[in-house]
Amino acid sequence: MRRRESAKILRRLRPPAKEPGQLRQALDGIRLLGWRKSVQIAQSTVAHAYLDWRYAPPTPDWNHPGTAPGRMLAREDCPDGFIARFEHAELEVRCLGPDLVRVTWRPGLDPVPYAIGRHDWAPTTSEAELSVELSEDGGLAFRSGDGRLLRRDLPPVRHGEGWRHRAHLHADERVHGLGERALPFDLRGHTVEMWNRGPGGRYVPGVDPLYICIPVYVGVHDEGSYLVFYENPHRAHFSFKDELDARFDGGALRYYVIPGPVSRAVERFSDLTGKPFLPPRWALGYHQSRWGYGSAQEVRELVAGFERYELPLDAVELDIEYMDQYRDFTIDEEDFPDMAGLSADLEAKGVRLVMIVDAAVQEKRGYRVYDEGATEQRFCTLPNGRTMRGVVWPGWAVFPDFTDAGTRQWWGDQYRALLDAGAAGFWHDMNEPTTFSLSGEDWPPEGTCHAMEGRGGSHVEARNLYGLLMARAAYEGLRRLHPERRPWLFSRSGWAGLQRYAWAWTGDTVSTWPMLRQTVTTILGLSLSGIGFAGPDIGGYHGDPSPELYVRWFELATFLPLFRTHCSHDDPPREPWAAAKGLIDAVRVHMGLRRRLMPYLYTVAWQASQTGAPPVRPLFWEDEQDARLASVDDAFFLGDHLLIAPVLDEGARARTVALPNGWWYRLDGNEPLEGGRDVEVAAPVDHTPVFVRAGAVIPMDEDGDLTLHVYGTPARGVLYQDAGDGYGPWRVDHFRVSGDDRAHLETTSDGDFSSAALQTRLHRQ
Repeated sequence: MRRRESAKILRRLRPPAKEPGQLRQALDGIRLLGWRKSVQIAQSTVAHAYLDWRYAPPTPDWNHPGTAPGRMLAREDCPDGFIARFEHAELEVRCLGPDLVRVTWRPGLDPVPYAIGRHDWAPTTSEAELSVELSEDGGLAFRSGDGRLLRRDLPPVRHGEGWRHRAHLHADERVHGLGERALPFDLRGHTVEMWNRGPGGRYVPGVDPLYICIPVYVGVHDEGSYLVFYENPHRAHFSFKDELDARFDGGALRYYVIPGPVSRAVERFSDLTGKPFLPPRWALGYHQSRWGYGSAQEVRELVAGFERYELPLDAVELDIEYMDQYRDFTIDEEDFPDMAGLSADLEAKGVRLVMIVDAAVQEKRGYRVYDEGATEQRFCTLPNGRTMRGVVWPGWAVFPDFTDAGTRQWWGDQYRALLDAGAAGFWHDMNEPTTFSLSGEDWPPEGTCHAMEGRGGSHVEARNLYGLLMARAAYEGLRRLHPERRPWLFSRSGWAGLQRYAWAWTGDTVSTWPMLRQTVTTILGLSLSGIGFAGPDIGGYHGDPSPELYVRWFELATFLPLFRTHCSHDDPPREPWAAAKGLIDAVRVHMGLRRRLMPYLYTVAWQASQTGAPPVRPLFWEDEQDARLASVDDAFFLGDHLLIAPVLDEGARARTVALPNGWWYRLDGNEPLEGGRDVEVAAPVDHTPVFVRAGAVIPMDEDGDLTLHVYGTPARGVLYQDAGDGYGPWRVDHFRVSGDDRAHLETTSDGDFSSAALQTRLHRQ
């Protein structure tokens, strides 16, 4: 039975809400997948349980006292650090720069440096901004250049193949980051797991872990701030109570420490793990998607709807319905008989096609991708030598081993089939990776073997890396296949370094007001973890948002890098005119605002590719010691100059905004507001409070005219321009405005891209 037909039956036969949640979920799964696949899932569940019992690597016994380093036996200093030998461990400390220290405790295998984007660290000659003090028992103290104590680590303890690492936390210390979390912005007092997984349709505030777990966080306290990144992808647990307590199931204990302020530390972290790529300009536009666009005719009708309602559209994203029996790199030629022609017709209207790619490959002879992969031994295996398999959408499936360079090359080449069919971009799903089980979403057996570039390893080490390396395979393949275009893809799963290859999205959230509020916190946490380009499914993935909730979610996403609507197959239509009934003008206003701000957004994206500064930033970004801003998790900066205060509460028509110090303008206002205080602002259902820092020059698109909006004088700004894709000519203009009534504009430029004429509008202070 075709999946689209299954979805229709599911909608007709959905059990009443009074049924128990787990039973209802099981019945839904059987009706959706059919009995044959449901039996396969039962078989896979039993097989995986046996394989975990038989082959899973031993888990450290954290209740055992463990083995401390013991007495220090020797210390050898070197130009960039030192090596200390203890009775039961060895410590290596290297200064990669004046403000970047790498610490490695052994025994344990060093990590394969998938996360690291730079390896050519020159010996530092400038004055150290971070010093390291070693105690006789192996404790470490990290101090700023002026002697302030930023962090004090206790001696680590070895537990079997794992490490337990603790560090004191200052009484007032705040902790932010650790990748994608459905938790409060400040993680102090919480325990989290490092194990990428899908929540199985239960993504609500408080669920942990989620799709993108990254062991990096910033600590902020009265003495200063720092960033710490643990380069260890093994399954781990972090707890932040009176102290940090981090427990890794295997590998060497390697971590990096960077002193604050947070803004500089996050940018420095991008020096280590890599800068995000500059996206094609169209990727910053509006994307429409749902699980269920099942034919070319449906797609054409969708695009016609946007034309009818006079709503801009930049991309249509196709879920697994476009595939032939849910097989990667195939097209269902019955429902999409001329995908390349469809793509060409849409691109003539300024609309791109984005296609989903899942991680699993159907196990079926005669399917080209499977046959090639099996012949070339590209799939993960079990310790008994058999190919590891699980059940996903196409049924029994196998999983490429992306920790092997040859497999990444092979996988990247597969995208040619979809590029030839007209795909302009891609999104990766089910790539934690996920298999189905009787309990919902699950994972391969922990003993699954991975190449790890030839040295070998288990799924306990490779799991958190899987989505990152799938994105790497795709990105590098797209660069080879279409070198004249910039690759663009986004991923449900990943690890440190993902920003080099893909954006991210927040996955299968529920359609509730608490989840809307959580979205801001989650995006901020991703930004501080190095993943600066992300966004949600507008309206939430699961559920039926009210028009007001959909519109407020839409308004928030207007100011996030990924701007797309998406939902499940069994939810009501999520096209803007259907989801925002009675409030379509609010959608139209914000789509227009996104278009107006495109020159600024594109410039912010370029700046991120150059500096690593995330587009979305917490309000304490420039003043982390301002206690009033420390806990703000319902507003954010977009780039250097805009403050966004989305409305997150049902029925709200006003909200309080914590303005940082200085002077601020409303985006379309002329009267400045004094900062350093909380202000109450009106927020009708078609309006999002947006403030501009005084002294800013904001480039905007005003009905096709490139216009500079100047908010008070003196003012500065920057504008990046190019053809919107590819690697051709570019231009960067730096603006300086002086004077009052007769403003004087000075421009300095780099690059040779031909720029449009500029108009200037002055907002007087």
